[in-house]
Amino acid sequence: MRILFAVLRIGIAVAVIAAVVGQLNTSLSYWAEKGVEHVWISVVNFFSFFTIESNVATVAVGLVGAYFLLARKGEDPRWFNCFRLGVVTYMATTGIVYNLLLRGIELPQGATLGWSNEILHVVAPIYMIVDWIFAPGRKPLEWKAIWGVVVFPIVWAVYTLIRGPFTPDEVYGKSVWYPYPFLNPTLSQNGYLSVAFYVVLIAAVIGLVAAGAIWVSRRRKATV
Repeated sequence: MRILFAVLRIGIAVAVIAAVVGQLNTSLSYWAEKGVEHVWISVVNFFSFFTIESNVATVAVGLVGAYFLLARKGEDPRWFNCFRLGVVTYMATTGIVYNLLLRGIELPQGATLGWSNEILHVVAPIYMIVDWIFAPGRKPLEWKAIWGVVVFPIVWAVYTLIRGPFTPDEVYGKSVWYPYPFLNPTLSQNGYLSVAFYVVLIAAVIGLVAAGAIWVSRRRKATV
């Protein structure tokens, strides 16, 4: 079981790396066609997507988790269990939000690479959930671990809303840049009120997903 999940973790890490690199390469080509001058700003924008950041964290979980499965016996360190809890929560939320709210909407990262999009928004989130439920090494977590999970999304939302009005979108010729339409106050009649609603909604989803993941860890002990 440990060897199987070690291989699967390495496999998902490789797949996510390929998906991120593939999409970035596609975006770079698209930006060149659009005559983007400040490519570095667009690259920073690319890595400011919650999806990209969550998937990069998935690579870390996959590789470190594979090492623990092959080099250790028994339960994983508490810090890794908490980190893994956060990443599975973010990835599950990414899958839920994208497939319910954003599928079919062209995001401001340039032309979308189909297979990469599916790995980042469907395959990787599903794998992380399966890994959390069945992979060896997970230990029961205390309910207070949920507070650690919500820190990153809060920091990311604050960073996004502060940076957005001052970041030009050269790809589409706009004076502001937001990674997702529902975070852009200029796209809604209610402005920041609508943004606040979506932020609270996503925060609630993240909290519920994290609570569900903690419940699984306390209810079902993974094979060590």
